[in-house]
Amino acid sequence: MKMSRSIRVGIGVIAVALAATACGGDETRSVTSSAENGNLVVGIKFDQPGLGLRNPDGTFSGFDVEVAKYVAGQLGVSEENIEFKESPSAQRETLIQNGEVDYIVATYSITDARKEKVDFAGPYFIAGQSLLVRADEAEITGPESLSGGKRLCSVTGSTPAQNVKDTYAQDVQLQEFDTYSACVEALRNGAVDAVTTDDIILAGYAAQSPGDFKVVGEPFTEELYGIGLAQGDEASRTAINDAIEEMIDSGAWAQAFEATVGASGYPLPEPPTVDRY
Repeated sequence: MKMSRSIRVGIGVIAVALAATACGGDETRSVTSSAENGNLVVGIKFDQPGLGLRNPDGTFSGFDVEVAKYVAGQLGVSEENIEFKESPSAQRETLIQNGEVDYIVATYSITDARKEKVDFAGPYFIAGQSLLVRADEAEITGPESLSGGKRLCSVTGSTPAQNVKDTYAQDVQLQEFDTYSACVEALRNGAVDAVTTDDIILAGYAAQSPGDFKVVGEPFTEELYGIGLAQGDEASRTAINDAIEEMIDSGAWAQAFEATVGASGYPLPEPPTVDRY
């Protein structure tokens, strides 16, 4: 039987549509399914010393990296089968929703607004917002001292700078960059007066450049770091929560912290309690 040209074209269109559906109809990823296939793509920061840092030799180090590797190991995936993908603050939800990563461990604070887009396991750490200034800075001692048009830097897609602007110093000049390392360079060259984010992040930058910077003031927020994953992936969230609890209970959590963040002088805190919401 000979098909007409219109039938052949119609079949071709259907075939293309089916292929597109198979490739991209459901773009989110299941962590447990990826782990069963033996590989994971994990989002981390590439520019946060002590937490998530890409080293000159191409390796990765930091507490977030160690947490990511421990979770992967509990899921049956060895370190050599993890692909680390840079996950800037403003891109984290998009990376998860588009299926570009299986999960993200990147100083990712759990908030109600973010829960509308992604799910979280954890928390695996609790930090607090603080300020980084130049070592010779005398006027800025905490968020209350940022009034008078001080120039404050933070990262696009994060909450710390707006916290300061809304709560402590409405007349602060807020500048936002893509990464905290860019904020730190702006602080170094005098383009801004302070950098704000979580104290553990700032401690890493201070330790990376001894004598150049200092962290000032007591922490003035509570930031619960979670592992972000696709919304509705309940089985994977449960498995990751189990892995976090095992890391804490086994002592591996404290060992990883001391081996990464400990050098900055940031004291070992009490481990958090996982919230299985």
